[in-house]
Parts: sequence; structure tokens; C-alpha cells
Amino acid sequence: MTKRKEKMPKKIYTGEIISDKMKKTVVVAVKRLTQHPLYKKTIKRVVKFKAHDEEDKCKAGDIVKIIESRPLSREKRWKVIEIVSRGKE
Repeated sequence: MTKRKEKMPKKIYTGEIISDKMKKTVVVAVKRLTQHPLYKKTIKRVVKFKAHDEEDKCKAGDIVKIIESRPLSREKRWKVIEIVSRGKE
């Protein structure tokens, strides 16, 4: 009998759009708080992802949800699935 591989659930993150200057692409900053392993101080960590925005609806400052996807270009591996809130205009 062979073991059947079960699909892992895709990762979903929430972050703020920091750039929307490219066509159909936005840069999303995902912020998280972690604790330093030795000193136990809380540290802010920011990771930037390039995400696909098919309809070009997202603007800088919006809060969006992104989901993991297949590679869409050299650096794009995420898709925007929903706009949680709009930024200041």
C-alpha cells in the first residue's frame, strides 16, 4: 500500500498594501509580533509579499487578505482574495 499525500491547507495572511504602482500587482506588508528567545522582549517583524490583484482595485493603505498560490511570476506567489478595509483617501 502506498501512502496518499494529503494537500496542506494554503496559508492566508492579512496585511497592508504599501505599493500599488505595478500593473495587477501589489506589495503587501504583513506585520507580526514575536518574542526574543533570550531576552523575552516583544519584537515587530515585517515581511513584504508581492500579490496578484487581477482587477487592480487595491490602493495603497488598504488592508487585504492574501492566499498562497502557484508561482505567477519570478517573485509573485500570492493572490489577493478580499479587501478587508479601505485606507484613507
